[in-house]
Amino acid sequence: MILIDRKTLNISIITPVLNEELLVTSFLGDLSTAHNCEHIFVDGGSTDTTRQLIRQYPVTLLSAAPGRGGQQNAGAEEAKHDTLLFLHCDTRLPENFQHHIQQTLAQPGTVAGAFSLTIDHSRMAYRLIEQAVNLRSRWLSLPYGDQALFMRKKIFLQAGGFPDQPILEEIPLLRRLRRLGRIGLVPASVTTSARRWQQLGIFRTTLINQLMLIGMLANISPRRLAKLYLWGTRSG
Repeated sequence: MILIDRKTLNISIITPVLNEELLVTSFLGDLSTAHNCEHIFVDGGSTDTTRQLIRQYPVTLLSAAPGRGGQQNAGAEEAKHDTLLFLHCDTRLPENFQHHIQQTLAQPGTVAGAFSLTIDHSRMAYRLIEQAVNLRSRWLSLPYGDQALFMRKKIFLQAGGFPDQPILEEIPLLRRLRRLGRIGLVPASVTTSARRWQQLGIFRTTLINQLMLIGMLANISPRRLAKLYLWGTRSG
């Protein structure tokens, strides 16, 4: 259960979904304890029961073309609160997450933030991945989307929102945010599913992720990287 300090700021939680029927019910149940938040789900064209399950809860459900960037932009446009939190369906927030967000954004020069990462699996290899992710996030100010990015809506709009690209949509946004100020890393961790690493294997998934990041930082076309990503996840 998520513990909430009712005195903390109001937040619009934006979640892009696509065929998430196996996760969305538990995700919604967990978020139901979050007070003073609006929950916006943006569906990218699910063909399973995701939309029907979401409609059973008092949340906002939007539709958009598939692609996390565009889906999250659509949710941000609809958001009523001044603080935006972009949360993936396979990620769980820590206790008192609103307090952590409020403290982070109150720091001088800080324009955005993200949480540290914990992976929901007991293998030691995942602890090494967590350490590497958190070090990269802290020193390079490049947290991934599964670390629950947050910022004020006016800052999000000033930075131009997420780009319309098929992969690593958070990287161009983070680059623009770094020109506006600091990106803070919350010591408390979100907990994300290990499903991505389990599907392809830890080593292969980590290698593909790092190659994609290097390619993005080297200004390789996101559409070319997406083709390489698909090839890497399908071959072998």
